[in-house]
Amino acid sequence: MSIPSFGLGTFRLTGQAVIDSVKSALELGYRVIDTAQIYQNEADVGQAIAESGVKRDELFITTKIWVENYAADKLIPSLRDSLQKLRTDYVDLLLIHWPAPGNGVELPEYMAALAEAKKLGLTRQIGVSNFNIDLTRQAIEVVGKGEIATNQIELSPYLQNSKLTAFLKEQGITVTSYMTLAYGKVLKDPVLADIAAKHKATVAQVALAWALQLGYAVIPSSTKRENLASNLLARDLKLDADDMARIAKLERNGREVSPDGLAPIWD
Repeated sequence: MSIPSFGLGTFRLTGQAVIDSVKSALELGYRVIDTAQIYQNEADVGQAIAESGVKRDELFITTKIWVENYAADKLIPSLRDSLQKLRTDYVDLLLIHWPAPGNGVELPEYMAALAEAKKLGLTRQIGVSNFNIDLTRQAIEVVGKGEIATNQIELSPYLQNSKLTAFLKEQGITVTSYMTLAYGKVLKDPVLADIAAKHKATVAQVALAWALQLGYAVIPSSTKRENLASNLLARDLKLDADDMARIAKLERNGREVSPDGLAPIWD
């Protein structure tokens, strides 16, 4: 099993907006859909998939357990509820959404429950999201080496997370990049615009191609069909060594998301 490199994110999309986004994406050839319990759109995603006619075994569906469901007696029942909303018997990837230190449930308890969900066949693979190096190490200790498929982290040309990504690579854990466009901030970057002009590409394609070329998986979202189609073309864009070196210099620790009580101490 492995993590597909290109998928559709659904963060902040609900109702008809997410239904249309997922259906358009599936028509365009996307086969990877990323959602989460806290997005409150799993039922909409399930509806869109059902109406699309795409067979379940062609899809790769990810969801994430929310912090209030981390306790051993809550995690699996909450997942079963998610599966019902998504209209499927299993997800391909199940993540712990945030480490949430101090929320009353310790890491060994929720990681063991996550491993149990896999054992029960409710998910094909397990992973984490927003974990730093230390917490990822602790998670590996609980579930065993080779069990954590990915760490889904905020990553963009402005936040390159080199220490954490190097550690994950060392451990054989796929990096999934979310917010690769930094809430659209990178779209106005003159360096990226220059590289885009050189390749007759869009700035979004350049940022996504950069992440893909570093071996990361990406899950950009959009409500616009033309952007969904355009983003897919990033898979065919090959940046040269000079492009990659110029983008490496854009690092500014530009973190967009770090909620109190949920986020770890970042590396």
